[in-house]
Amino acid sequence: MRETRQKEKAIWDSKFSHEHLFFSLRDKRHSAGFTLIELIVSSAIMLVVIIGALALYSRSNQISVDQEQYAELQHDVRSAMYLMSRDLRMAGVGLPPEFGMYALEGFNNEDQGTEVDPDRLIILGNIDEPLNLKIQQYQGSSINVAVYDGSFEQYPYPPEFYTNRIVLILPNPASTCRTGEIRQLTHITWSSGGTNEKFNMSPGLAPGIDPPGGLTAGSTCQANDFDDGLIMFVNVKEFWLDTSGHAELNGVALTPGVNGYVGEPGVLYMTDNGIHLPIAQNIENLQFEYNGDLNDDGVLDGFQSWSNAWTTDQVMRIRQVRVIIAGRTPNRFVSVSGKVPANIHNYRRPNISDSPGSTTDDFHRRFVLETTANVRNLNINIYNSGQR
Repeated sequence: MRETRQKEKAIWDSKFSHEHLFFSLRDKRHSAGFTLIELIVSSAIMLVVIIGALALYSRSNQISVDQEQYAELQHDVRSAMYLMSRDLRMAGVGLPPEFGMYALEGFNNEDQGTEVDPDRLIILGNIDEPLNLKIQQYQGSSINVAVYDGSFEQYPYPPEFYTNRIVLILPNPASTCRTGEIRQLTHITWSSGGTNEKFNMSPGLAPGIDPPGGLTAGSTCQANDFDDGLIMFVNVKEFWLDTSGHAELNGVALTPGVNGYVGEPGVLYMTDNGIHLPIAQNIENLQFEYNGDLNDDGVLDGFQSWSNAWTTDQVMRIRQVRVIIAGRTPNRFVSVSGKVPANIHNYRRPNISDSPGSTTDDFHRRFVLETTANVRNLNINIYNSGQR
């Protein structure tokens, strides 16, 4: 009897042990996984996090792209302003005061067939390389200009340096004649010991160069008017904005790839002696204003746009040039969505000088820079010692 109870107890213990093991394994298996609802909820949360991260990255990238092109625009405008203001201060350098009318000439709101009509400005002066010598003899329209013996020794230039240089020939300031000539040198000649020194040039004026005051028309002076006159290296620099990409300069159509012309709109040029030098891109408008004592009352009249009615005496009294450059980003600001706030005007063309602006927003960001250049050289002769 006792043995029978022990066998029954052993069988019960064995059965209980197996059932306990089964339920234990089942509970562990269920506790190690997720339910379908848990998976759906966690996936939705993860998707929201990913979408938020992507939206933040996209927004940050848009702002970065916009700020990069705006920084590039600021660099273009500032670089152009630096180059232009530096040269404007040198307008008329080397000219006697009697010939100040040749220092600069403006053109107001030239029509290029586009919505924006930019200004244009031409300056003249011995800007880049110093040379200012007295003429011993020049007959006008002749092939050479004779200077006094030893003149070339004042400037340490080798003979080949003079080849193809552009020169300005002016009569004696003491004479009554006030017209000069722009010519292109072929070479110079002189005898041993620095005698018989001459500038040689082909007949005719410098091709493709239109300086202020109409000097390309040639001089009407008499031969003796040039005795003790002046011959100097000269730079005829023209600042202008191409708004169309197929510009005409001085009535001559420009060809892309020729003499530096790019043939794309929004490029600001400095044309130096017929060579077009692009100095900035993404420029929307260029305006100049002029200040001087035009009515000769001893007081500056205030800035105003160029007038073709000004006389040569009034042009000679100009002392300051204000430059205003407006740049526009090449692409729309992608970080701006919806409607632009009213009265902001950062995303439309502004009014500049007498050039009207736009009344609608185009989502292109603008940068406008303004400076004033004092034309210091109109009444200063910096060649009194032959040195800069």
